[in-house]
Amino acid sequence: MHAPDSPQGAQGPQASHAAQSVTLPVSLDEAVAALTAMPAAVPVAGGTDLMAAVNAGLLRPAALVGLGRINEIRGWQYQDGHALLGAGLTHARMGRPDFAALIPALAAAARAAGPPQIRNAGTLGGNIATAAPTGDALPVLAALEAMLVIVGPGEPGTAGSAGTSSREIPVSHLLAGRDMLRPGELIGFVRVPLLHAPQVFLKATGRTGPGRAVASVGLVLDPARRGVRCAIGAVAPMPLRPLEAEQWVASLIDWDGGRSLAPEALDAFGEYVAAACVPDQGEPVPPGVLHLRRTVAVLARRALGRALTS
Repeated sequence: MHAPDSPQGAQGPQASHAAQSVTLPVSLDEAVAALTAMPAAVPVAGGTDLMAAVNAGLLRPAALVGLGRINEIRGWQYQDGHALLGAGLTHARMGRPDFAALIPALAAAARAAGPPQIRNAGTLGGNIATAAPTGDALPVLAALEAMLVIVGPGEPGTAGSAGTSSREIPVSHLLAGRDMLRPGELIGFVRVPLLHAPQVFLKATGRTGPGRAVASVGLVLDPARRGVRCAIGAVAPMPLRPLEAEQWVASLIDWDGGRSLAPEALDAFGEYVAAACVPDQGEPVPPGVLHLRRTVAVLARRALGRALTS
C-alpha cells in the first residue's frame, strides 16, 4: 500500500520542505486516482521509514499521498478461510489480544516492532512496501505464504470500482522483486490463511530490549498438509525459506501422535536451517558468520519446539 511507511498526511515542518504538495484521499479509489495523476508522488502512512529517509537527505519526494484517512484499510474481515487484512493496520492494533487470537505470529511480530511510537504509527503495508530486511512482519508473512491484494488504475475488462482494478501476488514475489508495484498501484490488503494451527515468531537483537533484528524467524505448522513452513528474516535482503529443511523435518514429525519429534531432530533442524540461510563466505568462515549461524540455529530450533508443544 505504501511506499516507505510514512506520516498520516505528512503535515508539519519536516514535510514542508520534503514535498511540494500533499493529497489526503479518504478512499482507495481516490488514492489510486491521485497517484495516477501524479506519477512522482509517494504514498505515505506511518512515517517510520520514509521520514527517516527524508530527514537524512536520502529522499525528496515531489508530492505525498497520505493514506491515514482511508478507513477501509484500517481493519480486517474474514473471507473464504482467510483473513483479509487492511494494509493500514498499525503494529499496535495487530498486537492486541483479539488479533493475536487470529494470527498469533503476526501479532508477536507487531509487538516486537519497536517502541510504542513506532508501533502506533507503523503499518503492515508500510512494512511490506519498505521491504527492509529487518522488517519483523516479513518472515511471518513469508511463512504464512500471504498474498497481497494490489489496487491500481482500472483497465478495460478488469473488475474494480470507480475506475480501479485489483490483482493478487504472493508477498514473496514483491519482496524478491519478481513482481513490482506499477504506477498508480497500492498494497490495499494482505490475504492470510487462517490455519488454526501453531505458529511462532522469534527474533534476536543486538541489545537487550526492543531493537532491530539481527535474525528473526517465522514458523508455521500446517497439520492439514502435514507441513512445516519456516522463514528467516534479517540475514538477507528478503526472508529466506529453507525448503529442504522444512520438508525433511516435516517427514519426521509424528503428525498422528501428538506432533512429537526427537530432541536431536530439533537440533538438527536448527543446524539445517542455519546452514541453508547463512552461507560460509569462504574459508576460514568469518567469526561473525559463525555467530550469526549459531543465532539462526537457536531461533529455528526454539521456534519449532514451541510450535510442536503449543
